[in-house]
Amino acid sequence: MELTTGVRAIKSFVLRSGRMSLAQKRSYETLFPLFAVKGDEKEIVDCHHVFGNNAPLIIEIGFGMGRATAGIAYKNPENNYLGIEVHKPGIGRLLWEIENLEIKNIRIIEGDAAEILSDRIQDNSVAAFHIFFPDPWPKKRHHKRRLVQRPFTDLLAGKLVSGGYVYMVSDWVEYAEWALEELGATEGLVNKYPAFSEPQQWRPETEFEKKGRLKNHEIRELFFVKV
Repeated sequence: MELTTGVRAIKSFVLRSGRMSLAQKRSYETLFPLFAVKGDEKEIVDCHHVFGNNAPLIIEIGFGMGRATAGIAYKNPENNYLGIEVHKPGIGRLLWEIENLEIKNIRIIEGDAAEILSDRIQDNSVAAFHIFFPDPWPKKRHHKRRLVQRPFTDLLAGKLVSGGYVYMVSDWVEYAEWALEELGATEGLVNKYPAFSEPQQWRPETEFEKKGRLKNHEIRELFFVKV
């Protein structure tokens, strides 16, 4: 039986085998040891040691194929970016982008975001969370699997520094409305906008987003700040 009382009780993702291209496989095998965050599963990540500086830490949860992640990090070398992902093909692709663009300010943790945030990320240490196009789990019986809902949003709030933000983008309007309510009910977080956010021009368009627009999906953005 699945419990629903804890942050990690129900997985918000399904592990798929997913074929890796030769380039992704090579990148994963050769570069992952260089850019992966190591340490015990219960050990707090020492970001100063990992990145070699005290720059603001931005965490992206579920970066997919990582093109947007790489683009944002490349254009903002003054920040540190930590990507959390469970799917190896996407990790391999982001590692390819890191090598191709010679990006220095990205590190990767492979695994469940809820567990990693609970056990490995220090409270009041994260400048921002980016969550781009999380699985909407559209069927009502699957809504319990949605990532952006309490108590997970309470966990995000606890990890943010004062003034830090949660920035979510979705092409599933009903899920965006759901997330708007869940974030709005999260203690410590305040909506920067009256409802949905205006488009953030610094965020590059993702491949998933392009496909959504071709299907006439409406894009919704949410931007909540910790006070």
